[in-house]
Amino acid sequence: MQEFVDGLEGLSVTQDQVIDYLRCNRKLKDLYREILIDQIIDRVSDEQNVKVAAEEIQAASDQFRYGQKLESATQTLAWLKDQLLTPEDWERGIRASLLKQKLANHLFGDQVGVYFAQHKVQYQVAIVYRIVVAEQVLAQELLYQVEEKEISFFEASHRYDVDQRRRITCGLEGPLSRWQLKPDRAAMIFGAKPREVLGPIQSELGFEVLYVDEFIQPELTAAIRQEILDRLFNEWLESELNYMVYKR
Repeated sequence: MQEFVDGLEGLSVTQDQVIDYLRCNRKLKDLYREILIDQIIDRVSDEQNVKVAAEEIQAASDQFRYGQKLESATQTLAWLKDQLLTPEDWERGIRASLLKQKLANHLFGDQVGVYFAQHKVQYQVAIVYRIVVAEQVLAQELLYQVEEKEISFFEASHRYDVDQRRRITCGLEGPLSRWQLKPDRAAMIFGAKPREVLGPIQSELGFEVLYVDEFIQPELTAAIRQEILDRLFNEWLESELNYMVYKR
């Protein structure tokens, strides 16, 4: 078998050794799966007449070089050599990535809006603050003091939270989508009223007190659109893969 990686001090790696390594480390099945997925994408793209133009490959490669600060052909070739790639390998990889994106848009681009409308509740966002302390008694006392306005939630977090980051940010956990949370926690937070304090809640971190500041109604942003598109496409790929394996 061809030797394709030069090593140090006379060492080398062959294709057979790579395959043997993947097999011994239980990674060969995952690779096999990815190859089948590529075959599905190539076959369906051909059936649907989805193509990647040379100009698109060039634009994507230019963008990649810009991001990696590969400002010259010499730098690019040196990077390819370090990655054990030929220019042809790199071009094939870019084409495969673009083809996957184009096929996903071709098959499911028109379905994203419908999916978002049907699952809009899953994309609700809550601005949540959190205090985590080690003892339940302290958590209960802080809840009482916040509710009685003896101390603000933010000051309590700044003083008592066990996590330095939350102390600095006065408890801000950031915008949280319903799908990011476990079902019971999502039900609690999204069932609350704006500016409601919740707790104490026992978790693996300690005892928590939550402050639900506000809710943001979901919009179909570019990020959410891509997330939905990826989900629909990956579900379709999984079903196609299962069918292919079953047939074999």
